[in-house]
Amino acid sequence: MKGIPNMGNLLKQAQQFQTKLAKLQEEMANRTVEVSAGGGMITVVANGRQEIVSITIDPEVIDPQDKDMLQDLILAAVNDALSRAKAMMNEEMGKLTHGLNLPQIPGLF
Repeated sequence: MKGIPNMGNLLKQAQQFQTKLAKLQEEMANRTVEVSAGGGMITVVANGRQEIVSITIDPEVIDPQDKDMLQDLILAAVNDALSRAKAMMNEEMGKLTHGLNLPQIPGLF
């Protein structure tokens, strides 16, 4: 049948891709991004799996009378860290899938 790719080759490519994907996911767990908010008063570290690894809070920013500011700084730093971790993963996935004729599916990676 003309136009249908060799099924054996497709399966082999899929298995290779799956192996590379598993390796990439493992590597991403060990890669981190670090983000600061409030001029370095709050620092958040996230890994490539989009998990928060650590949060550091400068004691000077802890004011019981202004907990809203502290919460806002933490929220901003966490969201930025997760966004950068996602971007890092998307960049690596782009390298992995480069050359494969995959459809663009939003939110896939």
